[in-house]
Amino acid sequence: MVKKAKTRKTPKRETDLYEPVRDYLLAQGYTVRSEVLGCDIAAMKGDDLIVIELKLNCSMELLIQATRRQRITDSVYVAVPRPVGTPFSKWRGIQHILRRLELGLIIVSYTGKIPRVEVALHPVPFDRKKQKSKRRAVLQEISGRSGDLNQGGSSRRRLVTAYREQAIQIACLLDILGPKSPKFLRSQGTSSKTLGILYDNVYGWFERVDRGVYGLTAQGKTALADYPELVAQYTPPPGR
Repeated sequence: MVKKAKTRKTPKRETDLYEPVRDYLLAQGYTVRSEVLGCDIAAMKGDDLIVIELKLNCSMELLIQATRRQRITDSVYVAVPRPVGTPFSKWRGIQHILRRLELGLIIVSYTGKIPRVEVALHPVPFDRKKQKSKRRAVLQEISGRSGDLNQGGSSRRRLVTAYREQAIQIACLLDILGPKSPKFLRSQGTSSKTLGILYDNVYGWFERVDRGVYGLTAQGKTALADYPELVAQYTPPPGR
């Protein structure tokens, strides 16, 4: 006899989250009340007031509701079921947004016989210091591109980065002039990274044909057809 696989119990309504969260708060010594002036759950212990919004998933509606509750108290949490099948990177991004909004996160897990409540985040002040190295990298990338060669919002498309554009410029010169040295290519306007681009050969476009001399591979010649605008820009005029 083949045993049926156990199915994971999941809540069907937001109200299904109420009892586990309420019981958790009661165990922590809070006085708990539901639906208090628009708040799904309001709980009090001494001078500590917390508000919890219940939703079946993290949505814009939930974030709007929760941030409005911050007018009442700094201790605002959102409570959601533990996500099933959500990529870790996406879930980590959601937690980052909650931290930036200074919201707490309560996760209700239904993997056992009874729901289990876990406080994943507390609503604490968020440190909004800028990351200087990433800012510098963005500025360098902008400066390294000759124009706006991509379409904003693109996905699953090969982007023209500053590095790729420099490789295309080198490929154009090699296609027209034949194998050359990095020094010669730099004299024709390629970047200071020319030797590294040729040596690393990230895209498989280049090959060393002699000591200190590089040529264009068949793959590199074919790839140029994908970048007609840059090829026109970087192809040297006749006689040069």
